[in-house]
Amino acid sequence: MTVDVQIACAEGAPPAERLAAWADAALGEDARAVCLRIVDEREGAALNSRFRQRAGATNVLAFPLGSASAEGADAPPAVLGDIAICAPVAAREAREQRKAAADHFAHLVVHGVLHLLGMAHDTEAEAEAMEAKEAALLRGFGIADPYASPSSADPAANPNIDGAHA
Repeated sequence: MTVDVQIACAEGAPPAERLAAWADAALGEDARAVCLRIVDEREGAALNSRFRQRAGATNVLAFPLGSASAEGADAPPAVLGDIAICAPVAAREAREQRKAAADHFAHLVVHGVLHLLGMAHDTEAEAEAMEAKEAALLRGFGIADPYASPSSADPAANPNIDGAHA
């Protein structure tokens, strides 16, 4: 597996080695390459506008490549796709959710890779399957389930991502 990490904006971002380890874990046995780019708000907003026709930056964007490859139409592509994580948005979300920035970045990396692998959250069943896979992968790194209800009475302890998915 090859994960090319590009850090264009380091605001709150963990080291490239950790980002790559999270992506590798999510890739599992898939040997295709992934480019993971950590961007600033300007680049994040430009990507979101161009590819999703939405204003402003979002936390994570995944760009899967098509199914054809140079090896032939029946062979999988050598590159799975690209992921862009907006560092300022991710760091802000982590602060708002009162959790470690590294844990939130890990969740966004795993979420992006799972999208590249074809998982979605368009239906309740898809969302449940994707969230369960994310939680299992994150647990392997000692990171709490980002979708779990907070166990404390403190409503600020809720680790969920804005109630919506990237």
